[in-house]
Amino acid sequence: MLASGSHDRTIKLWDVSTGKCLKTLRGHTGRIWCVAFSPDGQILASGCENQTVKLWDVSTGECLK
Repeated sequence: MLASGSHDRTIKLWDVSTGKCLKTLRGHTGRIWCVAFSPDGQILASGCENQTVKLWDVSTGECLK
C-alpha cells in the first residue's frame, strides 16, 4: 500500500500492484505536506500546511485524532 497527500486536502491510499485508489481520506483543512505509516502499517500520520497532524486507521479510513 502507498499513501499520497495532495494540495486538494485529501490523502489517497493506493494498491501498488493494481494502481487503484482504495480509499480517499478527508479531514484536513490545508494542503497535505507529509504522510507516514506506523511500523505495523495500521496507522497513518498526516501533516498539513496549517501545522495540524492527524492519525488515521488505515483499514477503516477513520480519523483517530
